Amino acid sequence: MKTMKGPGIFLAQFAGDQAPFNSLKSIAQWAASLGYRGVQIPTWDARLIDLAKAADSKDYCDEITGICREAGVEITDLSTHLQGQLVAVHPAFDEAFDGFAAPEVRGNPKARQEWAVDQMMKAAKASQHFGFRSHVTFPGALAWPFVYPWPQRPAGLVETAFGELARRWKPILDRFDEAGCDVCYEIHPGEDIFDGATFEMFLEELNDHPRCCINYDPSHFILQQLDYIEFIDIYHQRIKAFHAKDAEFNPTGRQGVYSGYQPWVKRAGRFRSLGDGQVDFGAIFSKLAAYDYDSWAVLEWECALKHPEDGAAEGAPFIDAHIIRVTEHAFDDFAAGGTDEAANKRMLGIS
Repeated sequence: MKTMKGPGIFLAQFAGDQAPFNSLKSIAQWAASLGYRGVQIPTWDARLIDLAKAADSKDYCDEITGICREAGVEITDLSTHLQGQLVAVHPAFDEAFDGFAAPEVRGNPKARQEWAVDQMMKAAKASQHFGFRSHVTFPGALAWPFVYPWPQRPAGLVETAFGELARRWKPILDRFDEAGCDVCYEIHPGEDIFDGATFEMFLEELNDHPRCCINYDPSHFILQQLDYIEFIDIYHQRIKAFHAKDAEFNPTGRQGVYSGYQPWVKRAGRFRSLGDGQVDFGAIFSKLAAYDYDSWAVLEWECALKHPEDGAAEGAPFIDAHIIRVTEHAFDDFAAGGTDEAANKRMLGIS
């Protein structure tokens, strides 16, 4: 059995223009001071990393690793959530997602997609330079505007969407395979892969590509009312990354899963700081330990109420307390009688 690593923290929600959040060195020192042992780096934030340089230079990646190690943390892996989103964008969301792209490709969906694919290829090479086994991202979406079957969807619409999504991702997954790194998609509403059924559809179109994996985040399943514990039983072989994020779902007579276009603080389903929501993390950590998950437990902090710095300070000890140092022997070994095949046969009545 294996023990997972942690606690780690995803830096995307904390990076900013004010110290200590405005450089990799200072934010890594801040994370270490709170008890985090790992940091997950968003590759779109130039204050923390230059992705193109990381793809071109292993020496630069070694330098980044050294900065973090000197601060007292490891790098868990890289994130391309924003770039991955742009690999597939339905025209209805063109303007909304344009801000995720480099200025020179905004307003040009074809150029934006090509830029996003290039970013993913660079992330694969950078991950190889760092020696990472996992990478976290979003898959993007073509079918999401049709998630509710009204008006009735034309026959073949969803299949065509997933076929195209797989076509766009196959070369990227192949490049990550060359790098020895899994691509861990965050199962997330707004993406075409938002639950187990849609992940299976994507995986089928990719002919079970070995690098098509999952960044497990139970908060999105609370908001969908999906069984997030059974999800681990079903998909544990593909779970290669873990965002520890909390959420709550409190339906009323006025709103439920769709939450009536309300702002986050007023939604029936909303994200909460770690430990303040309804996710059963004791069960999650036990399940992952039983399935030998040995990668990182990474805090992704999002909350409609609490200050982020308080959430970060509380997150490290929360994760640390839930990580199970797995046993090296059975609890009842003291009563073991050793191995004796002849005795076993006598006990079974076998002559």
